[in-house]
Amino acid sequence: MPAASMGDVATLVVRQHTEVAVGILFREDGAMLLTSRPEGKPYAGYWEFPGGKLEAGESVEQALRRELIEELGVTIGQAAVWKVTEHDYPHALVRLHWCKVFDWSGSFEMREGQTMAWQRLPLEVHPVLPGAFPVLQWMAQEQGWSGELCMLPAVMQTT
Repeated sequence: MPAASMGDVATLVVRQHTEVAVGILFREDGAMLLTSRPEGKPYAGYWEFPGGKLEAGESVEQALRRELIEELGVTIGQAAVWKVTEHDYPHALVRLHWCKVFDWSGSFEMREGQTMAWQRLPLEVHPVLPGAFPVLQWMAQEQGWSGELCMLPAVMQTT
């Protein structure tokens, strides 16, 4: 029997998760901070909750604190993981550690050329990164919100 060629053998590629700390910053009036992704990054122009990758040896809270200082110029108070989700983007398989943040100090500076917007449901900014929709749905349930998550046709909310 002839040996199988590489074209005949299915290759299984195992993608490693990229661990990401994400902050949902809430103002006293309940509005949430979203920022746009800067040019040069995947999904540039999409809206997201701020945060970034964990570095070796960092806890989620440490990574979130570092990222928000680097990206936004603010220092957060306590941040504990609220939910953990996964999303498979074409460029990365991410595990998102979502933290609600109610306390920070400093003035917001968009240090990566991004834009910020304080939002309530339904979100007025779009498009929103697909990985955020499960968390937006949980927040809508907590708030008793039964409408659309964004002020867009529902077809744009699919992941």
